[in-house]
Amino acid sequence: MPDQYHHKTARADFEFIDCKHEDQPFRAAFLEGMTADEKAIPCRYLYDERGSQLFDQICELPEYYPTRTETRILRDSARKIADLIGENAILIELGSGSSTKTRTLLNVLESPAAYIPIDISAEHLEASARSIAQDYPGLRVIAMCANYSGDYDLPDVDGRRVGFFPGSTIGNLTRDGARELLADWRKRLGPDSLMIIGVDLKKEKDQLEAAYDDAAGVTAEFITNILARANRELGADFDLSQFDYDSRYNEEAGRIEMRLRSTRDQTVEIGDKKIKLAKGEAIHVENSHKYAVDEFEKLARSAGYEPVACHTDPDRLFSLHILAT
Repeated sequence: MPDQYHHKTARADFEFIDCKHEDQPFRAAFLEGMTADEKAIPCRYLYDERGSQLFDQICELPEYYPTRTETRILRDSARKIADLIGENAILIELGSGSSTKTRTLLNVLESPAAYIPIDISAEHLEASARSIAQDYPGLRVIAMCANYSGDYDLPDVDGRRVGFFPGSTIGNLTRDGARELLADWRKRLGPDSLMIIGVDLKKEKDQLEAAYDDAAGVTAEFITNILARANRELGADFDLSQFDYDSRYNEEAGRIEMRLRSTRDQTVEIGDKKIKLAKGEAIHVENSHKYAVDEFEKLARSAGYEPVACHTDPDRLFSLHILAT
C-alpha cells in the first residue's frame, strides 16, 4: 500500500489524504508511452490543474451533451436513488473533479455519514472538497488525492458504502479494463454496497464526433495540454503548433478515439531523451467507449454486480446505472 499522510484543517469535518506514491510517475509513464511502437500517453495525466480547468469548460459546451444530460437524469431520479441508498451512506466519488453532480445526491440523501471524493488533481480536489464541506455543515468530507484505480485503503467510516462514478469516465477504459475496475471496486466497497455509474450510450456518429471536437477548440486544447504539461513538468520542448488534434468515432469498436498527430518530421527532447516523430504519426491520448444499456449491464454482471435500476433521458443519450454488490 502507498504511504499516506493526513492533514486536518481547523474544521473538524474536512480531511485531506494524499496518496503520494503513485504507482507509475508521470515521467516514467510518459517516456514509456512515447517510446512504444505506437505512441500513447495514459489519459489520467490529462488532469493536472490546467487540464481540470479545461475539462470543466468542456462540460459547458453546447456540443457536449453528456454533462447536462446526466445532470438532468440525476435531478429527475434523485429521490428514487436516495430511497435505494437509505440512511447513513458514505458517498465515495471516483474522479470527483468539481463535484457538481454530487450536490444533487447530497441534497436528497438522509443523514449521510461522509463524502469521500477521489481525484488525482490535488489543487482542484482540495478546492471542490472544501466547498462541499462549507456548503454542507456537519457532513464529514474526506478528500483523497489518488488515482481511483490505484492501490489504497478507503477511510474507516461506519455506514453503507456507495460508489459514485459519473461522467461516463468508465468509457475511457477498454471493456476488459472497465470490467477489472468494477470488480476491484466491488471488493473495495464490500457487501451491501452500491455503485452508481454514468454510462454514455451509442448514438449517431455525427453527434458523437461533434461532442469530442467542439467548434471552439476547447477539447483540442484539453488534449494538447498533455504535451504542455510535459513541457512544464518534464522539461520537454514540444512545439504545440506542430500537432493537430484528431478525433473520430470507431463504429466497429464503439468508441471515440482521440489522438495528437505530428504535422511534420520532428525530434522532441525530454530531458536527456530524444523522441522522433514522423509527419502524420499519431500519439494516442484517450478513448471514450459507448455502450447499449443491455451491453453495459452484461459487463457489470461479469464483474460481480447485480443491476438494480437504470435511468435514461427521453432521447436515450445517456444512462445512469445503479449496481448492487
